[in-house]
Amino acid sequence: MKILRLVLGDQLNHHHSWFQQVDSQVTYVMMEVLQETNYVRHHIQKIVAFFASMRYFVSEMQAKGHQFIYLTLDHVENHQSIPENLLNIIEKYSVEKFEYLLPDEYRLDVQLADFCKKLSIPSQAYDTEHFLTTRYEMRNFFKGKKTYLLESFYRSMRKKYHILMENGEPQGGRWNFDAENRKKFDGKVNVPTPLTFKNEVKEIVKMIKKFNINTIGRIEIDNFEWCINREQALQLLDFFVKRCLKHFGTYQDAMETNFPYLFHSRLSFVMNVKLLSPLEVVQAAIDYWEKNQHEIAIAQIEGFVRQIIGWREYMRGAYWANMPQYATLNFFEHQNPLPEFYWTGQTKMNCLKHAINQSLDKAYAHHIQRLMVTGSFANLAGVHPDYVDEWYLGIYIDAIEWVEITNTRGMSQFADGGLVATKPYVGSANYMHKMTNYCTKCHYNKDLKYGDSACPFNSLYWHFYHRHREKLEKNPRIGMMYVTLNKMPQEELTKILQQADRYLEKINEL
Repeated sequence: MKILRLVLGDQLNHHHSWFQQVDSQVTYVMMEVLQETNYVRHHIQKIVAFFASMRYFVSEMQAKGHQFIYLTLDHVENHQSIPENLLNIIEKYSVEKFEYLLPDEYRLDVQLADFCKKLSIPSQAYDTEHFLTTRYEMRNFFKGKKTYLLESFYRSMRKKYHILMENGEPQGGRWNFDAENRKKFDGKVNVPTPLTFKNEVKEIVKMIKKFNINTIGRIEIDNFEWCINREQALQLLDFFVKRCLKHFGTYQDAMETNFPYLFHSRLSFVMNVKLLSPLEVVQAAIDYWEKNQHEIAIAQIEGFVRQIIGWREYMRGAYWANMPQYATLNFFEHQNPLPEFYWTGQTKMNCLKHAINQSLDKAYAHHIQRLMVTGSFANLAGVHPDYVDEWYLGIYIDAIEWVEITNTRGMSQFADGGLVATKPYVGSANYMHKMTNYCTKCHYNKDLKYGDSACPFNSLYWHFYHRHREKLEKNPRIGMMYVTLNKMPQEELTKILQQADRYLEKINEL
């Protein structure tokens, strides 16, 4: 029986059971299509990373004997649509059965399910064999609950996979060392020079230009520094555990103008396209920690493990439990457009200027830059979550909807009303100064709430809580905000709110 198997661009799992033996009756297909480059405006480096990784994966699989049909974006038989290309191949090669790996994005899941319903030949979907949980495992875990609690899910994952466990108890005597993971970078330890790669991608860039694909970021890419294959991904993993892990937990929330990566792993892209599995990443980190406990505190390893087997799996679970309605949620009923400087980086606010320009240049920002700088400001400015989603999904190299939308619409914008986060994560200049060096040399004064040079975060922060009092006042995690607000002299509050109104009216000039 002639079988055609579809592999999507984020399904590059070398260890998948499909690829463990060669079958002459099986042909695999992968494709670059405008359907995927154009559904949102992507960063040029994101498109390049996907195409380069896909091409490398196919070449490796072909070297092992697997039969692959690969449609480049400029292939003469490319119809630029996944269903149309599949139908053409099925007819051309008289395929008798169609198989595919379950997509991680809802839109593709629906598209392929609908495609299979219309086929005259049998079809079957298979698991990607990557995640530590099934699609609906978390939904069942929290069945009957109005909100999800990461901590209980995270503990269950530790127990299930016996990670950092000893005699049924957490190693170190605590489940969570998050309180030790919030320090500002003080310059007292050396930051390793990031491991980067020199990948030749000129032909891919040339092809993207030829098709006039509307992208974010700079087109000129001399040496592409991101991982594009498993060998490079393993090198980066090894670099992280040996050079960065010992300080990762301590400074994972810190932001520093001179060090865009600090001690972060930068493994999210290769994990999200499945070149590395979450279990092998976690195990590599734990193995190194166990051999070097004299210099690596448990808070460092636990903070990393929590991100991978806790937060990452938690967000995917929230996605599949709540799509497609999740993409429509707007708890605060925000309607404002995204400020223009999110696309240009031209703003007098040093924190946003740094985080946005870094994102435009590198297609990268770590989780706190996304949450407490660009995300926090968008929420304070009342930006519609659709616009925020679009920006985050397009600009970051690791952004695939299952992980982007839950972090953005849920965690960052609180648009789900508290399903995945217990409170809105917004901050004033006080937080920015506490965790970064961004406030240094800024046009605005972090200590002022009103006046021409007052930091916009300050007045917008109190404006946010004031206008959403009815929705937030009873939230036990932010009760102190309203205690402070209630004690504020009316004259002072009026000045702050008026300052915020002026900033909102001229937001593109900030």
